[in-house]
Amino acid sequence: MVNEGKLKNAIKQYELIFKGRWSDEKFKWEAIKNFKAKWDINAENFGQMFYAATENTYGLLASMNNFPRKMIYEYSLQDQETVRGMFINLYDESKDVIDRIIKFQADADEICNRLSPGMQHYQRPMAITVYLWLNYPDKYSVFKYTVCRETCVFLDSDFVPKKGDTSTNIKGNHQLVNIIAKAVTSEKSLVELFNEVMEDSCYPDPAYKTLAFDICFYISEKLSKKKTVEEDWIDSEYDPRISKDKWIELLCDEKIFTTQSLEIVYRLRDYGGAATCKQLSVKYGEEPNYYNVGSSSLGRRVAEKTSCEVRIDEEGKQRWWAVLYMGHKADKTEYGSFVWKLRKELKEALDEYDFDAVKLYSTEADDEQRYWWLNANPKIWSFSELPVGNIQSYTLFNENGNKRRIFQNFLDAKAGDAVIGYESYPVKQVVAVSKISQENDGKNLYFEKVEGLTSPIDYITLRKAAELEKMEYFVNPQGSLFKLTKGEYDFIMDVIREENPINEKQFDSYTKNDFLADVYMTAEKYDTLIALLKKKQNIILQGAPGVGKTFAAKRLAYSIIGAKDENQIETIQFHQNYSYEDFIMGYKPSGDGFELRNGVFYKFCQRAANNPDLPYFFIIDEINRGNLSKIFGELLMLIEKEYRGTKTVLAYNGLTFTVPKNVYIIGMMNTADRSLAMIDYALRRRFSFYSMEPGFISEGFQRYMKKLDNETFNLLIEKVMDLNTEIIKDSSLGSGFCIGHSYFCNQTECTDEWMQSVVEYDIIPTLEEYWFDDATKLQRWQNILRGVFND
Repeated sequence: MVNEGKLKNAIKQYELIFKGRWSDEKFKWEAIKNFKAKWDINAENFGQMFYAATENTYGLLASMNNFPRKMIYEYSLQDQETVRGMFINLYDESKDVIDRIIKFQADADEICNRLSPGMQHYQRPMAITVYLWLNYPDKYSVFKYTVCRETCVFLDSDFVPKKGDTSTNIKGNHQLVNIIAKAVTSEKSLVELFNEVMEDSCYPDPAYKTLAFDICFYISEKLSKKKTVEEDWIDSEYDPRISKDKWIELLCDEKIFTTQSLEIVYRLRDYGGAATCKQLSVKYGEEPNYYNVGSSSLGRRVAEKTSCEVRIDEEGKQRWWAVLYMGHKADKTEYGSFVWKLRKELKEALDEYDFDAVKLYSTEADDEQRYWWLNANPKIWSFSELPVGNIQSYTLFNENGNKRRIFQNFLDAKAGDAVIGYESYPVKQVVAVSKISQENDGKNLYFEKVEGLTSPIDYITLRKAAELEKMEYFVNPQGSLFKLTKGEYDFIMDVIREENPINEKQFDSYTKNDFLADVYMTAEKYDTLIALLKKKQNIILQGAPGVGKTFAAKRLAYSIIGAKDENQIETIQFHQNYSYEDFIMGYKPSGDGFELRNGVFYKFCQRAANNPDLPYFFIIDEINRGNLSKIFGELLMLIEKEYRGTKTVLAYNGLTFTVPKNVYIIGMMNTADRSLAMIDYALRRRFSFYSMEPGFISEGFQRYMKKLDNETFNLLIEKVMDLNTEIIKDSSLGSGFCIGHSYFCNQTECTDEWMQSVVEYDIIPTLEEYWFDDATKLQRWQNILRGVFND
């Protein structure tokens, strides 16, 4: 019996959403129609027939980790007569339906052991009742344990299915569906609605059995009360009936609770009483299988000692671990595949047991390396600013002379121990990898910064990781030095390496000679340029379009680095909307709010600070297009060579910041841009300006011309040089408007088509802009340049 009032109300709610639900659920009725059209027990190829007849069943016969339809098809390909016989018996209405279901499962076990030993056949009660429902939809319904249970609970049914009781469950489900189907017949509006949407592709369902089954699904999915915590545990109904006192007795029996067994339950208790094997592995060490196999073995010994009942799963397998734990599949927030929870009586016994002689962590010997998480308050001292290789002391006592929290950690730390360096609020990032360089001397502990992180790891990234939920710092963040297990340290290092890979690539060397071969500049000019950059540390390459400013800037950096190492170079482009928030630091949208994020120059300076012995080059294209005072803010002074290394307080986070001495800034600006004729005084004062000229007469370009060996090309270059002479003489233009050599570079084969395209689509449009008010001069130079290609 069920609560008729609740059932009537549930059907009314179902009716309200029925039309919207139909498109997603009509596959059930289509599955029956398709099955009846294609099912042929005597088919010559039984497997193909079965697969075609069941093709519309979707999630009913296939879901995550459940493939009954696929396995029947695979068995049919290997032994179709045995499979055919299984269905002949299943559909024999002269026999009891429960006997037929049990026989089908037994036959599935046999064929599975014979054709796919070690695998599952997935022919569980739900799958078998789907087969029955497809053939006899007016008589049978699908039994799905969770749907049936939640519907029964919601409707206050006097029947609620229990795990493992197949016979009672299927009979109870049959009665439940019949009750709902009978109730549907009295709901004329729903019946009319159902008949209205019925399509030719669907089975008409005259007994409303499939409609009743779909109402069960709806109640389970939408109406049933939120499951309690206990209902989530698969084995909450099974009880080995072992008291707390009996568990205490077993704990003292070394033949039952071996050293490994005690370690497993001790660690699970310490974790909070519920965990996956992977979580235990990360926290306390050992492989996940250590906990998996060890628990099953322990459960078996306990069962054999106490003669307690052992849980049998749907496949008829004994689950020894269920003697010790309840369990459920892990969700996406839990690291691992299955969660175990200590049974109440066992947990109470463990609370009274003395674990002093049991190892909580797998590696506790004094000679083993240990792992630590060290907090730094950036308003007092900064991990980021500490140069790699420098040693920092950390006092064991606070400013009041009191011992720091978790004082024992400071005493336990030994030279060589690994340290994760974390900066607290407002940074809240892992910024460094360090090591204990010297154990405490009674006053201080000493550590050495081994690596600064180019891409720091946000606190929230690690805090959300299920693998780290029991990390000492996350459990109670009050303190400075916190223990890490090897598993926790390895996990954090994996995250660090994902964002900060170790670059073992060998870069091609790059020298002054390589620069002169690539960039058409004389050796004397190169030496002048290098001297300017080293003297000022900030230079701007200015010149007309096509003189190779951007190309030269990067290769200038390569020549100083000595290799083509992109890790020491950052290139950006300014524009009118570029801001301090993009460049240094600012708030950016994040989810429903905003978060403070570091800009490109801030992160670049951190990168350079982590490697103070290497030169780093920040290249800014179109530097005159940005508002430098607005973009650099308080750092405008710090980029001057005299102030490199000087600290200033940033406006957004209140922390100190400095531009490292090993940072060089190379800007580029186009002198032919009439809209930017006025140069910011702040720009002029802080940068040296180097004018780049067309390199037609350089040795490198002359070699390039000889290599191409093309008379037309030589003539074209001669005319462009004449054009540049006239541009220089033009009072409204000047040398900053000359035509650059880069328009003619990087060719291995010189053709008239290519040269004509440069003239027509690069040079002449530029001249049209230069001489828009002098048509005669423009026409003359158009004729001269085009005339190069006339015979």
